[in-house]
Amino acid sequence: MASVRRLAAIPADLAGFSRLLGMDEEGTHGDGYLAEFASVVDAVRCAIEVQRGMTERNASTAEDSRIAFRVGVNLGDIIVEDNDIHGDGVNIAARLEAIAEPGGSCMSEDAYRQVRGKVDAEFSDICQRDLKNIARPLGVYRVSSGSPAATTMAAALPLPDKPSIAVLPFANMSGD
Repeated sequence: MASVRRLAAIPADLAGFSRLLGMDEEGTHGDGYLAEFASVVDAVRCAIEVQRGMTERNASTAEDSRIAFRVGVNLGDIIVEDNDIHGDGVNIAARLEAIAEPGGSCMSEDAYRQVRGKVDAEFSDICQRDLKNIARPLGVYRVSSGSPAATTMAAALPLPDKPSIAVLPFANMSGD
């Protein structure tokens, strides 16, 4: 079968897979997925829904059994061959997934340009990033779905009502 080229890819990785496997080998069936979408808007909406769904699931799950995915979304050229997809577009999406926080999603600047104003989410520019085995720096955006978990996490860390000081390591500039 000849290979076919298309656009869009979204990989996800299960954070803490080894821990879950050690706790329940038979109940743990895989550490991620790779999906292809005809539309990057649909890919980002899927990422948001997956993260919201996992947040809802985890709310009623014991902390050591919670599942958190890291998701990467890229709009790029992929190669479809023998019921598998691969290529630079998939590789970039996998690198974006690797830098996402557990329970979070990152997307390429190319994907961001296509979804801004079309998806009910907030996007944070986290600057140009050098990604493993990617020749050029890539613009990366964090996707925030405004989920209840994100709001709860922000509320869990209230600001103190009195002045406070953060102490950071000092750099010895004089050499003594």
